[in-house]
Amino acid sequence: KNHCLSSPLISMQNNSNLTAAVLRNGLVEVTLYYVVTTLPCCLFLFINVTMLFTLRSKAVFRETSRYILLFNLLFSDTVQLAHNQIMLLLSGGKPLVYPLCIALTALSFFSHNASILTLVLMCLERYIAVCYPLRHAAIVTIKNTGEAVCVLWTFSLLIVLVEVVLMLNVPFKDLPNKQLREFCGRENLYPDQVAEMYHKVFTYFLFTYAGVTVTFSYIAIMLAARSASTDKASARKARKTLLLHLMQLGLSMSATVQTSLLILIFQSIERSAATSVQVFLYILLSLLPKCLSSLIYGLRDQTIRPVLMLNLSCGNPGFQGKEVVLQ
Repeated sequence: KNHCLSSPLISMQNNSNLTAAVLRNGLVEVTLYYVVTTLPCCLFLFINVTMLFTLRSKAVFRETSRYILLFNLLFSDTVQLAHNQIMLLLSGGKPLVYPLCIALTALSFFSHNASILTLVLMCLERYIAVCYPLRHAAIVTIKNTGEAVCVLWTFSLLIVLVEVVLMLNVPFKDLPNKQLREFCGRENLYPDQVAEMYHKVFTYFLFTYAGVTVTFSYIAIMLAARSASTDKASARKARKTLLLHLMQLGLSMSATVQTSLLILIFQSIERSAATSVQVFLYILLSLLPKCLSSLIYGLRDQTIRPVLMLNLSCGNPGFQGKEVVLQ
């Protein structure tokens, strides 16, 4: 039985299957597997951490709502990025103890839910900025943004706590020493169909809600751009940003198609080639999307870009002249 790599919601189980497949191919494949997956992860982590530092380095970033939301999105994405790679590396060893696996799974769910909901808030902020520019300053305040972020994380935490309760099917006295028979993954933690159904229903609801919100915001901005009173350049840039966010959302939803596709691939081609496809898709769909926010805003935003490029170059001013301008 072979599964694929996908969104963080099921990546732990899939990473375990990927590791198991690679281990069968020998030492050289194992070494290449860890190197090929770890190097891009380290690069993306460096970019994200630098972006996080950049967003805390200037008062204009700390006191602007959309930059506060961007910091929140980047933080949750960076947690997921590091978590995915750590779980992939751990999956090459023996199975984890039950409590540790539950904690790591809960962390993945927590950060993933917060990331999607933050994306929704960022799209709504752009919608208000373009469609209601005169009321934007009154609606999108630092106080309101902080409250929205607190509600977002609290809601994500409550959802995860319910999921953890559903996974705790082991008596507490046996919990500390219980070890999973298989690798740590969501499928090995759910005791019954109720827990599985809860996870699916909430996941589908979250993606549907986010997709509808992003699509609505895009259409509203597109219609507003036709108005003579609307800033055309701002509306055009907001539309491109929302399209990129929609792409991020689509990459996170790719699990629904990717699982069936990779099962078909493993049935059609030899194992080594199929494993290479899995590694490629892991980098493309599990690692790269978590760095997209840094690239989307870091290179396109005229305020962030010079500071980010300076930080990425470790303070070398000459590097800024080589930056790529994305409009």
